[in-house]
Amino acid sequence: MKRLLSLIGTVVLTMVFGVSSAFAQSENYLSIGDSLAAGQTPYRQIDTGYSDLIAMRLGMTGQLSFYTKELAFPGFTTADVLKRVKSEEASDLLANATLITVSAGANDLLRLVQVNPTAGTLAFSQLQTDYALNVVRKNMVEILEELKVRAPKAKIFVMGYYFAYPNVHATQKEGTNAQLIKLNTILQQQAEHAGATYVNVYDAFGLDATNLLPNISDVHPNFEGYRQMANAFLHEYSGSNALAISSNELPKPNPISFEQILEQQEKAEQKKEQEKEQEKEQEQEKPSSAARVIQGFTGYAAFMEKVRAILS
Repeated sequence: MKRLLSLIGTVVLTMVFGVSSAFAQSENYLSIGDSLAAGQTPYRQIDTGYSDLIAMRLGMTGQLSFYTKELAFPGFTTADVLKRVKSEEASDLLANATLITVSAGANDLLRLVQVNPTAGTLAFSQLQTDYALNVVRKNMVEILEELKVRAPKAKIFVMGYYFAYPNVHATQKEGTNAQLIKLNTILQQQAEHAGATYVNVYDAFGLDATNLLPNISDVHPNFEGYRQMANAFLHEYSGSNALAISSNELPKPNPISFEQILEQQEKAEQKKEQEKEQEKEQEQEKPSSAARVIQGFTGYAAFMEKVRAILS
């Protein structure tokens, strides 16, 4: 999994363009969470997401030492994010982090929404969504508590969510939108309670952002949508619009498909297994610890002959 996450998005940026920084600190930035943190496109690919744009801007102004989104993965719920934060492989990254963004909660809720994109309808069970939102509340408390302990140097920003169904009929939006507002309220409350910062992205999208969410069958934004999310963060981070990214600064698309990711994962896993086999063979060829202690002594070969005789 670690290799796959690295393939999806480990990026280290150390670009310094001579722009004098308004901030003294150079950040070690971690993007944690779901598909939005990973940069999933509206067409089941991975490309530049909001965290990549944040890293780009901080790099351009000399405020970035390190960036990775290997702790983010499409489909992660709050339970998955919590498990990821607690994992051993996350320990060093978190310990050295000075800046963290968290996207978690949407998959707990939206997987319960039944969407018919061609008919433009939405349906959900209130009982199920109430339960899911309570799970989000509990898990976010624990996620933020873990981050306090495991990332003591980090400023933590909790990303809110946008309304993901702009193409459905207007009469269908109200109920699902109300659940999304509840989700964002929970995220904001838990962020403020933990001393973290909540980032409102809902207002930049509204209920009719078809220009930002172009695929009626998918809930992920295009580059422009991710730019809106990045700018919402950068405003909270800097306290102004000084770091805002303009549309003409967006990079060119360079997507990687899920099929390519799975192919690379398979190759990485095969290589990992080969390395394990090689290590195992090398370990078998090594003398025992007792033998290593006396190896090199006069009479070592004769000693080993006696050992073999006893064992036989």
